[in-house]
Amino acid sequence: MARVLIAGCGYVGAATADLFHAAKWEVEGWTRSPGSAAQLAGKPYPVRAVDITDRAAVQEAAAPFEAVIHCASSGGGGAEDYRRVYFEGARNLLSELRPGRFIYTSSTSVYAQTGGEWVDETSAAEPRHETGKILRETEEFVSQNGGVVVRLAGIYGPGRSALLRKFLSGEARIEGGGGRYLNQAHRDDIAAALFLLASLPNEEKMERGAIFNVVDDQPVTQLEAYQWLATKLARALPPSMPTTASRKRGASNKRVSNQKLRILGWRPQFPTFQTGMETSVLPTIARLGA
Repeated sequence: MARVLIAGCGYVGAATADLFHAAKWEVEGWTRSPGSAAQLAGKPYPVRAVDITDRAAVQEAAAPFEAVIHCASSGGGGAEDYRRVYFEGARNLLSELRPGRFIYTSSTSVYAQTGGEWVDETSAAEPRHETGKILRETEEFVSQNGGVVVRLAGIYGPGRSALLRKFLSGEARIEGGGGRYLNQAHRDDIAAALFLLASLPNEEKMERGAIFNVVDDQPVTQLEAYQWLATKLARALPPSMPTTASRKRGASNKRVSNQKLRILGWRPQFPTFQTGMETSVLPTIARLGA
């Protein structure tokens, strides 16, 4: 039986672990804190508190794994947290576990394009903000060590949507006419992509150091997203404001392609923002502060 480690068994990681378990893989999950591990005590696979930023802790917990998926989160911290969780975490996992396949979840925020153009895995990825630069440095390290890089678009799903939360709380603003594109990926589609990439035979279109975007089929502008929510929930459209470059991940504006992943057979269950909201997120609206 193949063994997989989910290093970062949180919102995305736990859904991914569930998928592997359902497919009869032997699964182990790691979380940073004992409290997080205790919350997952009811899972049908072990979840342990192992801090991947601590090399000694990783060494002590090391075991043979056919696949390791690094999907730990910085928890919204700054550059120092990013370096510890992403770069040092990846280095510790690779050096101490040496898995047959290593998958690192990065972000489509590494694409800094501003003209609304389509980008794919061959496009320039030259982030201007410090956290994005650390993500790119980690990507390079993982690729040089034969791992697979997965760039995730904005994550949403049951009980989680930054767009919806801001809309409901009154924090939402339409910036500069609302023409900036938003790229989204549903949690379950991300889990399916990670499962596919970990499961593919080495000889099947999976070069070492490969990069894949995980994003739905149809980028949506900020205005389109808020207009849809306003109509659906019978609420006022958010007010407008001038364009700002102060967002945490910079002022990028691009449409991210998922064609490379689709070639491998992946198809999103939630191909558009509207579909995901209608069928998956809005039914959990009470958990989002409605």
